[in-house]
Amino acid sequence: MFGGGGGHQQQQEQNVRSDASWYQAQYEGAPCSNYLCPGTLSCVHFPHHCPCAWESVEDKVELGPGIAVCASKGGFKKDETFHKIELARKGLL
Repeated sequence: MFGGGGGHQQQQEQNVRSDASWYQAQYEGAPCSNYLCPGTLSCVHFPHHCPCAWESVEDKVELGPGIAVCASKGGFKKDETFHKIELARKGLL
């Protein structure tokens, strides 16, 4: 009547909190008997098995034994992200 919405009350969505408490609660409540990936909350056997959060736009690159990072896809060529990371590691990029 007073809202001009024809009797329907609109409910405004609230933004996600600006602190990490929601994420920490999700992390602490996730059941996992192995390794819980902090970025995706996936349960895997080893940390370097964690998937990228956005696999359609990220490539996972292993930097060394047990160390992996996700980076934005480098372009149109296969393994371009890996190549660019190798160049950066060598100080050539």
